[in-house]
Amino acid sequence: MINKIVIIGFLVIIWLVNRDVIAQNTPRPQNNASQNLQLPRLNYPLLVNKLYELTGDKLRWFATGYLSALIKKEFKSRVDSAANIGLQKTKYHFLELEKNFDRNFLIQDSLAATQMDRIFTDAAITYCKDVYQGSDISKWMMYDEISIKYEDADNSYLVNKLATIASVNDFLVFLNSLEPKSNEYLALKNTMKSKSDSLTVSEKKQLGTALNFYRWIQHFNFEKYIIVNIPAATLRYFQSDSLKLKMKLVVGKPSTKTPRFAAYCNQVILYPYWNVPSSIAKNELLPKIKHNPKYIDALNMQLVNSNGQVINPNNVNWSNYSKGYFPFRLRQSTGCDNSLGVIKFDLSSPFSVYLHDTNYKGAFKSANRFLSHGCIRLENPVDLANHILFNKIDSKYLEACFKNQVSVPLNVVRPVPVFVVYLTAETGAKNDLKFYKDIYGLLK
Repeated sequence: MINKIVIIGFLVIIWLVNRDVIAQNTPRPQNNASQNLQLPRLNYPLLVNKLYELTGDKLRWFATGYLSALIKKEFKSRVDSAANIGLQKTKYHFLELEKNFDRNFLIQDSLAATQMDRIFTDAAITYCKDVYQGSDISKWMMYDEISIKYEDADNSYLVNKLATIASVNDFLVFLNSLEPKSNEYLALKNTMKSKSDSLTVSEKKQLGTALNFYRWIQHFNFEKYIIVNIPAATLRYFQSDSLKLKMKLVVGKPSTKTPRFAAYCNQVILYPYWNVPSSIAKNELLPKIKHNPKYIDALNMQLVNSNGQVINPNNVNWSNYSKGYFPFRLRQSTGCDNSLGVIKFDLSSPFSVYLHDTNYKGAFKSANRFLSHGCIRLENPVDLANHILFNKIDSKYLEACFKNQVSVPLNVVRPVPVFVVYLTAETGAKNDLKFYKDIYGLLK
């Protein structure tokens, strides 16, 4: 009798275990709204959270009512045509927008509705940021001192504006306000739209990149700023988004590229010294100096030790020094034969790159102006300095070309933003579109 009880108990235990295993592995019925819902990762989860905090965690896209349906319709229309301003609609959860556009959630689908609402909100924030700030700018820039200063303010502006949208008209006005109104931007945008059928895929990509860069640069609303476009080898100076000055440049060779960065011009130096970059001093000049120390004088240069003292090169035992050991720096004396010319614009970037005058003006007559070690030589430096310093430059003083003149630093009271960018598409004098050679091969 006891054996039978033990056997029956054992069988009951086995049945209970099997029942639990089967239950755990059997899909439970779910309502249609949440079944198999594959959710993408949000691009800006913190900004999404902030927006819902501002709006009391209420649904914005799937709330009951005609208004949310109209706003969804307008937003999807903008995303559909994102390519017209150089954007890719897939970045804005387009598949989810398309699939769930007409979806009606029931009361029991509240979790699914909340999740999908957040996806739509994330798409809207991402789209608005790209329309306002430009898309993928960081992929092109090697250093950006400017954007990081304004990122929090930009995010707050966009999220607060989106949180206060109360009508379709509010939404459309807000979206339209995000784009620049400058002639250069509008010309690029109109070209992209009107000539879309005749543009190649590569040309559309180049034009889209230019549109994004102009949105990025102009959304800061700087009173003054400078755009250096490397492929065009040109500089443009803007005041209140209006072009005031344009000039030719000499920029870096493909082997010594001009870096791409955003920084500030904080000082203009008259009669600057040129402190020769260490790489040039060691690799290019040192072998010639070792062969003939008088080469330093021929270049109007000075040999300076670690204490800042000028050393007579004829008293140096040059056999003791090599590329691996050279405890000096070479400095070119001031004057018109200085490689920096008679005026230099200091920049707050980490690169030893400046905007400057040059002692060789003939290069500006050439179409091939990719000749420097990376620095940016200006065709009309005095004109630029007078714009930045409110006509304080004495041109006769600079034209006198005094030799060994003491450098005169002039601080820029309100440092001017300088954007050194790589745009192979740009508008010309008549707002006509120009394409430039991919001189550094960055588009491959």
